[in-house]
Amino acid sequence: MLRVIDTETTSLEGSVLEIASVDIVDGVICNPMSDFVKPSEEISFEAMAIHHITEEMVADAPLISEVIGRYLGADAYVAHNAKFDKSKLPQIDAPWICTLKLARTQYPEFESHGNQYMRYRLGLKPYLPEGLYAHRALYDCYITAELLLYMGRLAKWTMGEMRTISNSPSLMKAIRFGKHKGLAFEEIAKLDPGYLRWLSSNSDDEDILFTIKHWLKGA
Repeated sequence: MLRVIDTETTSLEGSVLEIASVDIVDGVICNPMSDFVKPSEEISFEAMAIHHITEEMVADAPLISEVIGRYLGADAYVAHNAKFDKSKLPQIDAPWICTLKLARTQYPEFESHGNQYMRYRLGLKPYLPEGLYAHRALYDCYITAELLLYMGRLAKWTMGEMRTISNSPSLMKAIRFGKHKGLAFEEIAKLDPGYLRWLSSNSDDEDILFTIKHWLKGA
């Protein structure tokens, strides 16, 4: 059984304040679970502007240690950018599958591989609970689950292949930030290789580093 899981946090580096999951059993999305969690620090306004979870909403929530138990026990866990959720949930000791890396592998030509971009680009029509919206944990779980099922039907990956892709750096097409935002790494390597060398020295993102190394060969 695969468990698609998602967390919302107080900031990029902060603690969990919402956790949710859905299961995939025999190709069917089922067993939705969701909990607010009392974070260990205040919610940043930047994070609040994304997920719209306020201090009042989590004021009386349980600690992560009190709810994590019911999310354990799956054969493998699935997340979009699994590296992030894995770092927030060290209690999970099982294989992880990353739909972000799968999407980058399956659709290298796409300008973006974010959950919502993939949803609309591929024409996915997932079931979405009323009252939820993008960047709430359970909402994002449904999107990720539908994306995994869609890509799996096309690529026909085995579990081993998905794990291998998820644990390997992936080649990115375009940069998503900075002065060359939106430009393909291949083009930047021709026009401004010095920028890529600078970025290589100032990034710890394995996909970015792998992509830079790929395009700077011989540059």
